[in-house]
Amino acid sequence: MDNPITVLLADDHSLVRRGFRRILEDDPSISVVGEAGDGDEAIRLAGELRPRVIVMDCAMPGTSGLVAARQILEAFPETSILMLSMHAEDTLVRQALEAGARGYILKSALDLDLASAIKRVLAGEMVLDPKVSPPAALKGERSHGLSARELEVLQLICDGYSNKEIAKKLDLSANTIAVHRANIMNTLNIHKTAGAGRLRHPARSRHASMNRRDFLAGSAVSRRPEGLR
Repeated sequence: MDNPITVLLADDHSLVRRGFRRILEDDPSISVVGEAGDGDEAIRLAGELRPRVIVMDCAMPGTSGLVAARQILEAFPETSILMLSMHAEDTLVRQALEAGARGYILKSALDLDLASAIKRVLAGEMVLDPKVSPPAALKGERSHGLSARELEVLQLICDGYSNKEIAKKLDLSANTIAVHRANIMNTLNIHKTAGAGRLRHPARSRHASMNRRDFLAGSAVSRRPEGLR
């Protein structure tokens, strides 16, 4: 085909990328021009290759798909981003669409027609997996902008739990918790500067504080012993 739809695949699992590539190679109207294993690589390749569509994993380690999508669309607003995820959680769907994605589909869908979804988002359609619903304002959201799930994650962070521990408690993946952590950081305006980014939970007598690096990495924060003030 003279003018195929150029596609960049961004997923931290090489087997997933390989599988998607094989699916798309069967369609002569689509050309996979590159693969990225993380958000930073996706941002770089988006600038170098200028794909018309990026198929992006929502929760990649390091720079997440949500953050990468925002940065790519700021530089190249004509790009169409189709977000993929293993999770149908309302919060992630809303955040993906707010980041500028034109679609959100589940990797686990048995009837996944990736080629069709790519063509639809390129045509300007909003493509949502049948198992997810269009996002609306979530019940439990408060004036400071954190969702109910983010508030739950925030409390566990302040209690000193790591991403893996929080994921186990909430029955979510560690990557999903990392996405929530990054969104909380952005909402609360936690900065890189030394001494900034101290986080304290107002409802507890024993406070845990952390800098931005610890906050993003999800490292466990030591609990303050009883009796210390």
